[in-house]
Amino acid sequence: MSGLLRICTAGSVDDGKSTLIGRLLYDSQGIYEDQVHSVKAASKNRTAGPVDFSLFTDGLRAEREQGITIDVAYRYFATAHRKFILADTPGHQQYTRNMATGASTADLAVLLVDARYGLLEQSRRHAQIALLLGISHYVVAVNKMDLVDFSREIFDSISKDFNELLQGNNVHTIPISALKGDNVTTHSERTPWYEGPSLLTYLETIEVDEDLTTKPFRFPIQLVLRPSHDFRGYAGKIESGVIHRGDTVTLWPSGATTTVVQIVTYDGELEEAHAPMAVTLVLSDALDISRGDMLSIGTANMGKRFDANVVWMDERPSDPKRIYLLKHTTQTVRSEIDCTLSLNDIGQATVSTSQPLFFDQYRDNRSTGSFILIDPATNFTAGAGMINGVRHDADVMERENLAAQLAKLAREAKSDAAAAQAMREALDKLLS
Repeated sequence: MSGLLRICTAGSVDDGKSTLIGRLLYDSQGIYEDQVHSVKAASKNRTAGPVDFSLFTDGLRAEREQGITIDVAYRYFATAHRKFILADTPGHQQYTRNMATGASTADLAVLLVDARYGLLEQSRRHAQIALLLGISHYVVAVNKMDLVDFSREIFDSISKDFNELLQGNNVHTIPISALKGDNVTTHSERTPWYEGPSLLTYLETIEVDEDLTTKPFRFPIQLVLRPSHDFRGYAGKIESGVIHRGDTVTLWPSGATTTVVQIVTYDGELEEAHAPMAVTLVLSDALDISRGDMLSIGTANMGKRFDANVVWMDERPSDPKRIYLLKHTTQTVRSEIDCTLSLNDIGQATVSTSQPLFFDQYRDNRSTGSFILIDPATNFTAGAGMINGVRHDADVMERENLAAQLAKLAREAKSDAAAAQAMREALDKLLS
């Protein structure tokens, strides 16, 4: 079992996400005394009882005034069994981009639903975003059970709805009352019909590890190290897979192959390294390698056009006529997208880049299958994308192949005059 679990909460407005997290932190003693005193003082004029647990995560003034979550609130806490990073994400539709941000790194999503209303459209939307972002482990927390007299029939009906929505994934449903503390950290006597663990017990024991070492080796180059004339190393983080000294790797986008002769770390050389270690690789051949290139073992996709699901985060809608910077692993290139998306929209798009990218599909590798779009004028993160697959458009491939053939003719010519003549002959033959 992993020592760290990354969690995000999601659900409709006023389902009680912040209250649940506050209760979880409070009951597990994950709050400092000064924070408790501050929240108790801020709770005096509110109707949530002596302690308004939502204030432990809702720290913005606008959030406290309106009683809603606007930004993603991250909280770090630990129990005797596990460490947690917990993201409280907004429920309002206009903050969908914030919810996607919080869910993008999560191992597990806690989906809250008000027992009085069941599965609402916004809860369904957030569940679909979590699915899109590759989350496969879910806790459905049926909150405010105290307001429906802890009805088992209502709980079973909501549980059935979510199991149908999230079919094919690991789903566990728990009846809770975040305000009263039922089944949050300890089992509640008011739900004798529920035989499962409390929320905290479940989070402490669930196994969600994604074994990155079983995936193909991917090593985006972050930095070329040349501390002396007799050492050249390539530093980066292993995004997936395992590398051994003596392994043959392929450099992309050039396609050249070489051998790893050293794996260097701060603590010394290694015979083997694996994801997510940060290492420096020394290669047997002097290749032209720079930041943004990638070393790999195994096949993947390489191309300048691909399909992706894009979450739009900019108030200015996307424009197919505009150029955006696309950041993929350690590489940044110019790009275009073929559709118009407004703030918080999630849509399918075809993305074209100025240089070829080496990538996996998002469902196979989160790191090499994702990217962000940046507005070059403002440097604002305009969108985030998950790659579905490469597009092999015949006309694009034909143009790229022609360009490669002409470049090859020019390189093989013995003089500029010979290169020009070879180009003219090739074009005459093509056009005849």
